[in-house]
Amino acid sequence: MSHVVSPVRQPLIIGNKTYADITDDVCKQVEGKPTKTWMICFTIAVLTLAYGSYCLFYTWWEGIGVWGLNKTIGWAWDITNFVWWVGIGHAGTLISAILLLFRQKWRTSINRAAEAMTIFAVLCAASFILAHMGRPWLAHWALPLPNTYGSLWVNFNSPLVWDVFAISTYLTVSLVFWYLGMIPDLATIRDRAQNKVSKFAYGALSFGWNGSAKTWARYESVSLILAGLSTPLVLSVHTIVSFDFATSVIPGWHTTIFPPYFVAGAIFSGFAMVLTLMLITREVFNLKEYITINHVESMNKIIILTGSIVGVAYITEFFVAWYSGVPYESYAFVNRATGPYWWAYWSMMTCNVISPQLLWIRKIRTSVVATFILSIIVNIGMWFERFVIIATSLHRDYLPSSWAMFYPTMYDIGDYIFSFGLFFTLFLLFAKFLPVINMAEVKAILKSSSAPKVVEKKGAGVVSDRQTKPAFNKDADNI
Repeated sequence: MSHVVSPVRQPLIIGNKTYADITDDVCKQVEGKPTKTWMICFTIAVLTLAYGSYCLFYTWWEGIGVWGLNKTIGWAWDITNFVWWVGIGHAGTLISAILLLFRQKWRTSINRAAEAMTIFAVLCAASFILAHMGRPWLAHWALPLPNTYGSLWVNFNSPLVWDVFAISTYLTVSLVFWYLGMIPDLATIRDRAQNKVSKFAYGALSFGWNGSAKTWARYESVSLILAGLSTPLVLSVHTIVSFDFATSVIPGWHTTIFPPYFVAGAIFSGFAMVLTLMLITREVFNLKEYITINHVESMNKIIILTGSIVGVAYITEFFVAWYSGVPYESYAFVNRATGPYWWAYWSMMTCNVISPQLLWIRKIRTSVVATFILSIIVNIGMWFERFVIIATSLHRDYLPSSWAMFYPTMYDIGDYIFSFGLFFTLFLLFAKFLPVINMAEVKAILKSSSAPKVVEKKGAGVVSDRQTKPAFNKDADNI
């Protein structure tokens, strides 16, 4: 049967795959023993988590006085990390929900891992909120729950309470969306299970999926409903996080540009992290025929767009500070570029504004090595962006007598290391025990977006089954 593919489009699945090949290629990671590479990565992640757990436990035991905060800079490393991780969590839902609504087929090979990344990134972000509370066992006080102390309620006027509602809603919807999408694939693993434990575990997780037409129809309906619910959340979550700053009176924070600026930055950093993870997954699990250069190029194009928006936002901030005529505001931005934290500001500009512009060059945009390096540079730059906004605005406030500097302690750094250990431990466990690629959705596009089957004909050489010569074989693994 001929494939219905436009000859101008590059295929999203290469290697002449069949439906059975897709199942075998994805399930072999789950069904087989852990590979040596996976074991090495997992050991490093667990050791990192163990060291970070010690630092986090010490922070909880002694209190946040072990951090480098002072009377002037009450927020620094912890809130920087919190905003950074929340931003990284944005790309997962964007790829899953918004690209699903827009019927973008290139999302199918990467949406599962991106959704998992969202869940794990939000959990990492939550760890900094709990740490900053000092008394994490009272975290439920942030919720409007009835209590025994009388009419004591949370302050609904505080953006920090809005954070609780926004992020918990985002986490819940993202978790349901992620899990729902895995059910058909979990049923496939259940049907292939060779031992009773696996059969029982994946059978329970697949909720009795039987693959009937009615089941598929309900599954697709619920997926679209959840995608519709998730789409506004992508925009609302980081908008509300930006309100933590925008509703204050601190110079450099009190600005209306923060909501779109934060959302664009979140998508920018989120896609960079998706690229980092997918390029590693592609190599470790040998999934180059499903995560192709076409996918890498599509994500790089989004990074160019969002990186350019972020660059414009940086310039706009300077213009608004000058145009406002407020000397404190103008000083805050000049101080960012020329003050004691100038190195952080110029690191941010170099990583976020200059580096992504290299992706305009197609050779770099389609290079795995260049993309991997640039994705890490973007994430470093986005961390510096949050540090610049928070620390440099606080260290020079309205009173020169209170001006101070922030220096991180080993516990600031250790708590950050904890989040990395937690993130990569969870991601590696996910990649080992759950299907890292959405088999059902990839199979759905196999006929319309895969490479043509190549057949041998006597005396006619090698020809494809659709009689065209698409220019897709550029997926050279240029590593």
